[in-house]
Amino acid sequence: MTTAAAGSPRTYQVRTYGCQMNVHDSERISGLLEQAGYVRAPQADDTPDIVVFNTCAVRENADNRLYGNLGHLRPVKDKHPGMQIAVGGCLAQKDRGEIVRRAPWVDVVFGTHNIGALPVLLERARHNAAAEVEILESLDVFPSTLPTRRESTYAGWVSISVGCNNTCTFCIVPSLRGKEKDRRPGDILSEVRALVDEGVLEVTLLGQNVNSYGVEFGDRYAFGKLLRATGEIDGLERVRFTSPHPKDFTDDVIAAMAETPNVCHSLHMPLQSGSDDVLKAMRRSYRSERYLGIIEKVRAAMPDAAITTDIIVGFPGETEADFQRTLDVVREARFSSAFTFQYSKRPGTPAATMDGQLPKQVVQERYERLVAAVEEISWAENKRLVGETVEVLVAVGEGRKDERTGRLSGRARDGRLVHFDAGSFAGSIRPGDIVHTTVTYAAPHHLNADGAPLSHRRTRAGDAAEAGRSPRTPGVLLGLPTIGAPAATPAPTTGCAAH
Repeated sequence: MTTAAAGSPRTYQVRTYGCQMNVHDSERISGLLEQAGYVRAPQADDTPDIVVFNTCAVRENADNRLYGNLGHLRPVKDKHPGMQIAVGGCLAQKDRGEIVRRAPWVDVVFGTHNIGALPVLLERARHNAAAEVEILESLDVFPSTLPTRRESTYAGWVSISVGCNNTCTFCIVPSLRGKEKDRRPGDILSEVRALVDEGVLEVTLLGQNVNSYGVEFGDRYAFGKLLRATGEIDGLERVRFTSPHPKDFTDDVIAAMAETPNVCHSLHMPLQSGSDDVLKAMRRSYRSERYLGIIEKVRAAMPDAAITTDIIVGFPGETEADFQRTLDVVREARFSSAFTFQYSKRPGTPAATMDGQLPKQVVQERYERLVAAVEEISWAENKRLVGETVEVLVAVGEGRKDERTGRLSGRARDGRLVHFDAGSFAGSIRPGDIVHTTVTYAAPHHLNADGAPLSHRRTRAGDAAEAGRSPRTPGVLLGLPTIGAPAATPAPTTGCAAH
């Protein structure tokens, strides 16, 4: 069925591309649509009444990906009168009316600042039988006022700010997401408590530049204070955050991480390049010595810390010597993993018009060398954990081979992916439960624990998963209440939150 029968609710799907912010926004889109009376279509349904594309503009092929998917949907829509297509997110904010010009079968285009208008725009497009394009230049309402459809019972995003004040020459995000706006600490903590009251065990504090939090109300130590305050919330077992910027990383944050028991010893801190010359051209206001100094302090305070990063290869003007310096920093930092990218030219960014754009074959060859170096190090770091006992928060969808191998999967406190044998607990372990198990094998991107678990703790999050409860958060004046990723979307691997 494609268009809803008389009296039955219309169905929807949200298809998400890009970073954590987009995953976050997609949950609010789902919440808005369900509040308006729509029902989520099964993942296998290729003819829902409404398809919403929540787009990313960070990578060079984002445009091609969107327009290719829109092209595939055109004949489907032609065969199913009443079907609607909406495009939102960063690419919509950038391309605006160009989307309807190139794909006139699109019904609604909305931007990053007016997600809440989507149901009204859909209804207006149906009534007027014409495309509705509405892009605002600044935030309409803070996203906390929007309802949210949560997917996970055990872990969730809690946004502490939106927007970014940085001017990195490769990044288009500040022009699409706007200047940083911070939430008040009390509002954030109220939201976290509300999530914990529902059984949530883990929250990730999210911001475009998470550790610059407090800039809007003049407290440069606000983020460290916020981390410490989460330690006072009963029932909150894990706190993570992403993504910090090295220029704003202060010693008090390291102390808060080390001294607050529920703050995980995992840190994702984008490097982007190990060359000071390239960092200067990127307009990254730190240098490799400063970056490595932070890593050294983190490891001194938390020897077990797992540190991950983002690295761009092939930035305009990058020489072989610059690239070698990146490899040097990678080897010195000993990252547990890294998201590695080939430089992607984005129209509208200063880097797009810089001299020294590198040939594709040069960038590809350097990229392959970087990936090999990162994997060699991450594998060696993971091997050090063989024989160690790890605490695993059991997850959904983390292990693609779990059904075939008979294993379950989850994340250790340091963020590493662990595939484990349930042993005598088979059949009783639910998503959201806690397992302690011993690592028996290490690969570059995961750990295996093939012996019997040492313990299994049932949790309220596991109870909710077993009962099949799908939490929904009404619109509140607290922030961005979201948990997990929409089931029908791919897991994000990078994007605008990683700066």
